[in-house]
Amino acid sequence: MKIYLATGNMNKKREMSEILKEHTIVTPKDERIDFNPEETGSTFYENSLIKAKALWNLTHCPVLADDSGICVDALNGIPGIYSSRYAGPGKEKGVKGAEKTPQDEQNRMLIEQLNNALKNGIDMKKGKEEGLFPNGERSARYVCAMVLYMEPENLYVAQETFEGTLVERIEDARGNGGFGYDPLFVVAGTNKTAAELTAEEKNAISHRGKAARVIQLIAKNFLKN
Repeated sequence: MKIYLATGNMNKKREMSEILKEHTIVTPKDERIDFNPEETGSTFYENSLIKAKALWNLTHCPVLADDSGICVDALNGIPGIYSSRYAGPGKEKGVKGAEKTPQDEQNRMLIEQLNNALKNGIDMKKGKEEGLFPNGERSARYVCAMVLYMEPENLYVAQETFEGTLVERIEDARGNGGFGYDPLFVVAGTNKTAAELTAEEKNAISHRGKAARVIQLIAKNFLKN
């Protein structure tokens, strides 16, 4: 099945093509479709749905959209849905009209912001009682909300997480795989960052990989009906 992927991020296209091998994954850029919807949602799901609807209205073909990001517990979930726009303390939602901050700079600022928050003190006891910090004071997770939009009255949603912690110093960032904040993110239960995993290892346990497999099963069932 040909599925339009609502993104301009070629790293996402690569990952989704590796996961959904039985389908043909096409981005708007591949077919010179002008696609840049404003993501005005307050949750990963809302932004994912905005992108899915917008691309379906242009193609009238099955669309797969995801919105994902990294959430740091000690920072109350920052940067979350603003992960790609994050521009440091006080500018967590980015700077309107400005170019995206280079990823290396985003990585450095996020570690500094977390370290400053921990230095200034957070209530770990209260947080644990509320179910926060499952992996300690540097606890973080990736979140992915994925929508398979077949038509306006027929859509499916999966949301998954990828648990871990952030490195203590930017000098501890490591790995050449993945993208985004992966060099900072130490996968729970391992001593590897997400950027040190092979594509197969990451896709097997990542937020996007888990959500995509749920969508994959849904797509198979849809095609049978």
